[in-house]
Amino acid sequence: MLTQLKIKNFALIDDLEVHFSDGMTSITGETGAGKSIVLGGLSLVLGKRADLSSLFDPTRKCIVEAIFKIKPYALQSLFETHDLDYEEETVLRRELLPQGKSRAFINDTPVNLNVLAEISVHLIDIHSQHDSQALLQNEYQFQVLDALADNQEPLAAYQATLAAYQSTQKEYHYWSEKQAASKEEFDLKQFLFEELQASNLEAGMEEQIQTQLHTLSHIEYLQTTFGAAVQLMEAESLGIGDQLNELNRHSQGMSSTSSRYEKLQERVQGIVIEMEDLLEEFKHEFELLEANPQKLEELQAQMDHLNVLYQKHRVQTVEELISIQQELEQTLQDTLNLDDKLNALAQKQEEQAAELKRLADQLSKRRNEAIAVLEEELRGLVSKMGMQEAQFKIELTPSSEFRSNGTDVLSFQFSANKGSDFKALKKVASGGELSRIMLAIKTVLSQYKKLPTLVFDEIDTGVSGKISDSIAEVMSTMAQKLQVLAITHLPQVAAKGNHHFRVEKTVEGEKTRTHLSALNQEARVAEIAKMLSGNQVTETAIAHAKQLMN
Repeated sequence: MLTQLKIKNFALIDDLEVHFSDGMTSITGETGAGKSIVLGGLSLVLGKRADLSSLFDPTRKCIVEAIFKIKPYALQSLFETHDLDYEEETVLRRELLPQGKSRAFINDTPVNLNVLAEISVHLIDIHSQHDSQALLQNEYQFQVLDALADNQEPLAAYQATLAAYQSTQKEYHYWSEKQAASKEEFDLKQFLFEELQASNLEAGMEEQIQTQLHTLSHIEYLQTTFGAAVQLMEAESLGIGDQLNELNRHSQGMSSTSSRYEKLQERVQGIVIEMEDLLEEFKHEFELLEANPQKLEELQAQMDHLNVLYQKHRVQTVEELISIQQELEQTLQDTLNLDDKLNALAQKQEEQAAELKRLADQLSKRRNEAIAVLEEELRGLVSKMGMQEAQFKIELTPSSEFRSNGTDVLSFQFSANKGSDFKALKKVASGGELSRIMLAIKTVLSQYKKLPTLVFDEIDTGVSGKISDSIAEVMSTMAQKLQVLAITHLPQVAAKGNHHFRVEKTVEGEKTRTHLSALNQEARVAEIAKMLSGNQVTETAIAHAKQLMN
């Protein structure tokens, strides 16, 4: 419910502060007094487009602030979604700066206009004769029917399942495309993998091949060199071994004469032992040296093969080739597993489709049960508002397509006159008729769901006195369920309000200003009498005004 509206520096309004109550509030005033300006200011906190030319004083900023009691609307989750502080008394504020910038706030937290509009749409709903087009939209018609059918829970379940179903479809499509692309490359990847697998790649193998190649490539030199080394060490008399043994005998003699030379003898003894081990190692390596042209050729072929693989895969090491082999193996395995994955996704889609069908049938059944109630209630309400022969025909046609709100195709048809064919509402209803139908629909909806504050902007324009009485009664009935603000030129409507404000335009100095004043009982009678008789308020008009108010 809107409890307070503050407007500063907007159009003809310098500084305005108005407090609203529940029930029905009438807002009246002469043409051009500024009723539309008040409505324009309120529209700013709904996220509507701002215009700098609307500033009362172009050197100061414009501020519009609306305070709402929002507890009945259960908006906590929506506030959490946008990371906003939830307050049962929530403040929406819009600022227009002289520099051309616009700012919006919800409970003092800066927000963009999209968030402001998303929140405010749950709090206030403005209607004029030009704002009845929503009624012609199929989505809105479904909302009306589902409210009567009490479809909130099954519809939420259907939409959640539909989102999951569409996600599964998207995933299935993704993996199907991936499978098709993978199969086109499968043979090539299979060949590359098998080629790498057959190469028996091991970390460090290139270094081993290079070492063996170097050895076999220099076999004659190594044989000669190792042979000469062995000969040098074990030749009689002149060999290093014999000479070291002779040195060892001398050092033993030295140490036997004095302990002073024991360390020298130990060092010589160590050299002799190391020399013997070295000789054995040289002999062993010499024995292993054998010319092997075939092995040399094999090793060279292996090295050439590695170089080919390096060039083919654009790498420089065996370790990189091993990594590529592992990736290819995983890719091939994934491709082979895609059939299982797609089969599982297809099964999941079937299960979700079955659940969607069940929920859609439940929605459709409830809607069909509610159609007769909605047709009857609308017919009765519009008949009160001067459309005695109007008839509604609402039909549901099943389809195989899962739509956003089920599988039904909704046809909302209307006949304004007796004997006229039923046709789509948007093709046959006039602007005035649409306004009254919208009012009827809002009245019906108010019985089944909590609606935001409704603002009616002269939707009663151009109707006769008798019809205006009925429109006033309908608004008054609706106001028992929700807050209604009615901007009107009709005394019959104004008289039904629980509260009454008059919009006036005055000239103060060089400025024209718009004011909004709350009227007491006496002032209300005078205002309604003035609406009945024009500028001259007669006793008859006053009596008539009192009669209307009673």
